[in-house]
Amino acid sequence: MKQAVAYLLDADAIFEKIIQEYGIPVQPKRPQGFETLVLLILEQQVSIDSAKATFLRLKQAIPEFYPENLSLFPDENFRTCGVSRQKVKYIKALSDAVISNELDLASLEFKHPDSVRQELIKIKGIGNWTIDIYLMFCLNSPDIIPLGDIAVVNTMKELLDIHTREEMEEYALKWKPYRSFATYFLWHYYLQKRGRKITY
Repeated sequence: MKQAVAYLLDADAIFEKIIQEYGIPVQPKRPQGFETLVLLILEQQVSIDSAKATFLRLKQAIPEFYPENLSLFPDENFRTCGVSRQKVKYIKALSDAVISNELDLASLEFKHPDSVRQELIKIKGIGNWTIDIYLMFCLNSPDIIPLGDIAVVNTMKELLDIHTREEMEEYALKWKPYRSFATYFLWHYYLQKRGRKITY
């Protein structure tokens, strides 16, 4: 983290501004594996707090939280826990991919981020945002910029006055090879400015 912060401070004055206002961000970390991917599916397009509440209800309903048990869990029981119909399909698609060995989650930590992306994108309901977050939080990939994340996009618009995805991708090249750490700064600014605290 120290090396990344030092690099980014040299690369772009925006990070010094963030540190002066709000301090240095934490590096989010989550365990690798099936449970985290289920949580990430639940987090798609909703708040982290809301998704976490749904996830805890699911875990209470399915104490042995294994793909086999989620695959067999009735759709209506998922709905009772607060999971949308669409996300029920996504969670079951992930469960079935693990059960059939189409997806070997334990092997992902040994693969290049591009290979991880190619494997995960095949699973219905797992898109680039979910993959980006898994790579950053679980696999410690240092150079991911999740431009499907509204907080990242809005912060870049606000602080840098750039507004298209192409401009953002181009601008973020100056943060290589630590674009993940740049993202942690952007999230930190976004949350602190709004007085929000999130436990990743």
